[in-house]
Amino acid sequence: MARLHSMDGTGAHEVTDSPVTAWHAELGRLIPRRLLKGTAMHHPAVIDEAKKRNASFQLRVADQITAFAGSMSFVFLHAALFAVWMLFFERSPWPTLTLVVSLEAIFLSTFVMIGQNRQSAFQQAKADHDFQAQELELKTNTDLTREIHRLTAELHRRLMGPSSADHDPASAT
Repeated sequence: MARLHSMDGTGAHEVTDSPVTAWHAELGRLIPRRLLKGTAMHHPAVIDEAKKRNASFQLRVADQITAFAGSMSFVFLHAALFAVWMLFFERSPWPTLTLVVSLEAIFLSTFVMIGQNRQSAFQQAKADHDFQAQELELKTNTDLTREIHRLTAELHRRLMGPSSADHDPASAT
């Protein structure tokens, strides 16, 4: 058994020597913790995208902001902040609050567009990888089918004799 330090800070834990374990150890810090949970293998495009995201400080910050902005904690925090602002800081018609919320909307929409662009690039990379894998599988299956046909014809020729290879079953009535 190998010992790996868990990425979530809970300490070391026992794991078995498996391809998944080697994969986790090899990529270690390059992949976000959410991808390392469990023993599932991930699509190569997912791993590549995770490496790209983790390689750039700006993308890591954008991911964290987008993750928080898409949570219920964000909604609850803003509801509380807006209520406090409207009750204690400005009575009415809240011109500063309107300005702050408008600026926040501009920045959040930018983060949403960044996320959408990256999601689109990820989907394209995944589709390209899947297409290449399917094309390779199709070629392999075609080659195997041709080889099976060749071997079957050779076996038929050896067992039935060379004259049976020229025999047309459709004409034998």
